[in-house]
Amino acid sequence: MSMRFTPEKGQWVCGKCNRPLEPRPIFITYLEGAFTVELAACPSCGLALVPENLATGRMLEVEQLLEDK
Repeated sequence: MSMRFTPEKGQWVCGKCNRPLEPRPIFITYLEGAFTVELAACPSCGLALVPENLATGRMLEVEQLLEDK
């Protein structure tokens, strides 16, 4: 089961393809960890929107967990 990190408001579009972003499972690797999260992504090129709370909050938690090992 993946965690969902999609925008709550607004219509986001891909800056490259100009297509609306859709929720999609995205496989992420970070440091020594790997996991799947649901992000808003372009159905054409696959570019994903990584929200600030994921980039600065959840990733920091993963980093701290890995440092503790």
